[in-house]
Amino acid sequence: MTTTQSDAGLPMDLGDDLILGRARTLAPLDPALADPLGEAFAALSPWRDYPFSAAALAGYFRGIQPDAPRFAIRVGDQVAGIAGLRRRWLRGPYLQFLGLLPAFQGHGLGSAVLAWFERDARAMGERNLWVATSDFNRDAFRFYTRAGYHETARIDGLIRDGKTEILMRKRLD
Repeated sequence: MTTTQSDAGLPMDLGDDLILGRARTLAPLDPALADPLGEAFAALSPWRDYPFSAAALAGYFRGIQPDAPRFAIRVGDQVAGIAGLRRRWLRGPYLQFLGLLPAFQGHGLGSAVLAWFERDARAMGERNLWVATSDFNRDAFRFYTRAGYHETARIDGLIRDGKTEILMRKRLD
């Protein structure tokens, strides 16, 4: 397996925020941030719509699993969000969690994370990128579609009965 910056625990540069003029980075998530970020994301859609509790989200954020890193997305010295990956999944990595706090949305930060996700996968010789979104989360569906992802499957009741997840793939040729 190729070692990437993220495997080595080094911050990855996501480029400067052109609106706020601060550096944007991705670095391994400090488990001490899990509880406050769990509270923050439990109050936001789509997580509150399931509902996911703050404790459940914090448990995921602090979880340590081989090949499933969690990253803090930072703008300057502030935590702006979280990205969680599953490195080995259907011939390519799966972006398991992407969440930005409201103050950091609309600045191109999500797109910068997706660009990093693709560069990292290409460096590892992967063929596919995977994401999933809830069918009621139309903004996320449009976001991933604009980034080149295509709907692959609809999975009813995957997370909760009465809810449908949309699996999306971006082919790396």
